[in-house]
Amino acid sequence: MDNPFQIDYPDHVDSDLVTLAISGDKKALQNLIIRHQLFVYNLALKLTKSIEDAEDLTQEVFIKAITALTKFEGKSKFRTWLYRITVNHFLNTKQSKAELKTIDFENYFNSIDNIPVHELNTTEEAELTDTIEEIRISCTAGMLLCLDREQRVIYILGEMFDIDHNLGSEILGITAGNFRIRLMRARQDLYNWINKRCGLVNKSNPCRCAKKTRAYIDAGIVDPKNLIFNTRHTKKIYELSEQNAVSIADTVEDLHRNIFRQHQLQEPLKSTEIVSEIFNNNLIKLILNS
Repeated sequence: MDNPFQIDYPDHVDSDLVTLAISGDKKALQNLIIRHQLFVYNLALKLTKSIEDAEDLTQEVFIKAITALTKFEGKSKFRTWLYRITVNHFLNTKQSKAELKTIDFENYFNSIDNIPVHELNTTEEAELTDTIEEIRISCTAGMLLCLDREQRVIYILGEMFDIDHNLGSEILGITAGNFRIRLMRARQDLYNWINKRCGLVNKSNPCRCAKKTRAYIDAGIVDPKNLIFNTRHTKKIYELSEQNAVSIADTVEDLHRNIFRQHQLQEPLKSTEIVSEIFNNNLIKLILNS
């Protein structure tokens, strides 16, 4: 799949919007931002595991792209150009709080093991279904932070978002073969640890999201009335993939992949505010009024 986030949006629409935006059409610029905001935000969210950081990164990426819009020569597709800006900006920003807390796989899984276990009865499990899903998403999103930044980018693009290797290589500025090799290594690092320590794939592992739920709630780590990752969504990531189903799992690798593709595709909490803040940025206002 070439671009799962724009199934209904032909690339020539981007080109038309860019031309109009450069000529000073604010509505065209707004439409351009809205068309790509979902991808940029969700990529940033998976890279940082922080809504606040993801919103800031999204805003910063679009400000950077808008200020450089006149330099876009159309040699690549606009979305490839924008996604490259997104990736480069992330790779050069300071680490998020969640990144700083996550040292490596060993320490991460040890910290989860230290969470007390509490067996939920059938009624409790039914009542806490959304909270258990919140913990599953949060926990597996934390596993992504154990990968180094470049590995994380490549894994999220190639494995979670099902971006074609050729497009992925363009975004990273590497060959398609190199992208595939690095993706394979990221998979191996991640899946080896999941297989050793996580119960979502290997049922012989003792860790279960449901068993940890009560302890996470009691510690104030998760609030059932204020979920962060299992909210504001209309789709799951796998619905945008080529297979369009997670029930088909022919290999162990499919099982691992599906853990992450079942993450929610989230709308930004401040979707309209992000666009508004971009337009209120002094540099952007200067460009638009010039």
